[in-house]
Amino acid sequence: MTAGPTAAVRPRNRRQLIVEAGATAFSERGYHAASMEEIAARVGITAAALYRHFPNKYALFAECANVMADRLIAALAEVPADAAPADVLAAVTRVTVAHRAAGGVYRWEARYLERADRRLLRAKFAQVVGRVADVVRRAHPGPGERLRTVAALGAIGSVTMHHTSIAQRRVETLLQQAALRVAATEPATDARVVELPAAPVPRTRRSEILAAAVPLFERDGFATVTNGRIAEAVGLVPSALYRYFPGKADILAAACLQAAGLLAQAVEHNLRGTAGPHDALAALTATYVAYSFEQHVLTSVADAEIAGLPPTLRRPLVAAQREHIAVWEQHLRAARPELDARQARVLVHAGFGVVVEAGRLLRWEDRVAHRAAVGALLASALGL
Repeated sequence: MTAGPTAAVRPRNRRQLIVEAGATAFSERGYHAASMEEIAARVGITAAALYRHFPNKYALFAECANVMADRLIAALAEVPADAAPADVLAAVTRVTVAHRAAGGVYRWEARYLERADRRLLRAKFAQVVGRVADVVRRAHPGPGERLRTVAALGAIGSVTMHHTSIAQRRVETLLQQAALRVAATEPATDARVVELPAAPVPRTRRSEILAAAVPLFERDGFATVTNGRIAEAVGLVPSALYRYFPGKADILAAACLQAAGLLAQAVEHNLRGTAGPHDALAALTATYVAYSFEQHVLTSVADAEIAGLPPTLRRPLVAAQREHIAVWEQHLRAARPELDARQARVLVHAGFGVVVEAGRLLRWEDRVAHRAAVGALLASALGL
């Protein structure tokens, strides 16, 4: 018997479609919040059909985590060995922008990979960094070439961190140019001195819970830390924790809002008396870099976990972030009038991506020289 004319035909690239849908779901909602049923629905198949391709969610996640690295390696393999930095960075940019919706799997969710899979993924990205570093070394020899390389890739990868709507060709050009500037940045040793508000001393039980929970989230992953472990860290029985917070998602949201408040205070204070947009951007840069070094544990957790928070908890955090970016956008457009609002926003995020990747490479060791180097890289990303 032959199938009737209405019989469904299984697409030959179904596995690829599943991986694409899975990578997007994991990036948008986080590993634990995304479900196999949701991913199957995105592809238009049943969960049972999905399990014929992947035995469990982790197997799908592990394959998704390797997709971007494999694409980058393949794209770079097509670029001649003696290519100019612009050509190498253009290849990286095209792949990253084309698959921006799936990029969060590497940037935030790789923490959930098992040790062997994480080691494999890191080796692949080390291959990408090594190829880009070679061309940066040839074109711009001098100290800090690896830091400049990683920061340049951070500028490009920043497009996976936000949802600014902008034409693909325009964003590719912006990010490639930003990465080229970062790769060629001259070494900096002096950092602008700025003041940050002191973090609140944990004097109340509520503040003690916040102070104890965030390091646990960062070390072990938000999903694996139980309310019982948080309660134990502050000397409470688990049931007593609920007097202060309905659950651990509320703890994370409260900690993020507290940190956002500190950053807003610092920005307001350090912008006072600045003379013009360039001076204001220098103050913003120094403030953001200092904040990132001091709050890197919390920002690491927030980057990985905010997407999976309930909308009611996530909304105030997103609003605070948008308010902060709006300040940067205002001053950047004043300094560079040729930029429109979307272009300015893309470049601000590129600067933030530089700080994340450069800070990680420096293991967030808070030194004046490190702040100066990262601040100079951020300023280059903005085109200042």
